[in-house]
Amino acid sequence: MSKSTRATAKDVARASGVSQTTVSFVLNGAAGHVSPETRERVRQAARELGYVPNGSAQALRKGASRTVLLNVEGIPTGSSLGSYIRGLDAELAAHDHVLLVLHGSLSSQALSDVTQAVSARAVIDLGGSGRAAAMAADSETRLDAFSAQADIPVQYLVDRGHRHIATVLPEAPELQALAGLKERLIQQATHAAGLTGCPTLILPDGLAAAGERLRSFRADHPEITAALAYNDDLALVTLAAMRNIGLRAPEDLAVIGFDDTPHGALFSPALTTVHIDAESIGRIAARNALGLPTADLAPEPARVIVRQSG
Repeated sequence: MSKSTRATAKDVARASGVSQTTVSFVLNGAAGHVSPETRERVRQAARELGYVPNGSAQALRKGASRTVLLNVEGIPTGSSLGSYIRGLDAELAAHDHVLLVLHGSLSSQALSDVTQAVSARAVIDLGGSGRAAAMAADSETRLDAFSAQADIPVQYLVDRGHRHIATVLPEAPELQALAGLKERLIQQATHAAGLTGCPTLILPDGLAAAGERLRSFRADHPEITAALAYNDDLALVTLAAMRNIGLRAPEDLAVIGFDDTPHGALFSPALTTVHIDAESIGRIAARNALGLPTADLAPEPARVIVRQSG
């Protein structure tokens, strides 16, 4: 087969020695009756041939539209989310689908109503307090995208001699599900690194209140030398509150954010943060939504962007 010719399901069937029906079952995740050996043979043939199913044809056969819904209620609009949406949108467009992003506060029933109204091909739900935790717990890819990189900054701090690390979380009610998830993951990462204890500081947005909360927290936990914030915005609130009560970063408290937003580099001291390859994660989410292979998409590992604060 020439490289310019797109592989078909028939080609995969011929290469793996099965019927086209079996190929369809395997590559669309409906192969419960097919043996593991046969499933792997079909997937291997698809990988070797570079076979990519036609997402539009799949959608039309299933009676769905070419629309995918993304609900981002309660997710801060930072660099990672923007990159995620760009990757998701670009990958869906490459397979003749369109992305509809929902920003408002929707109940589960309202989201279901919207889904039915547009005959959505798939729904990617990153919003909703209860739904967010369930989503993250069920999807390793989404965990890696927005919360599961706790081991990266924890190891960075351990390598620099920190043995007592705190988590800084937002007070906003709409963020509690994802914040709680990140708290657990940071605690797991500190435990895995051999550290004991990882107290949590709940910080309000207001600068005066944040300063008093931080002062009280420091009095209760004088051993803490570093803090991992929920995101860059909260890390910057932490740094501003530190300045108000006479603390220096990183001398008195090292502070690390998450999201690598542009304004973090403009603060003084410039914010140390965690960067993730959210665009690739978005492309993977698009493929998953359409039931397409994702083996050829590999996000770059998360990394710490080292600046002055930590």
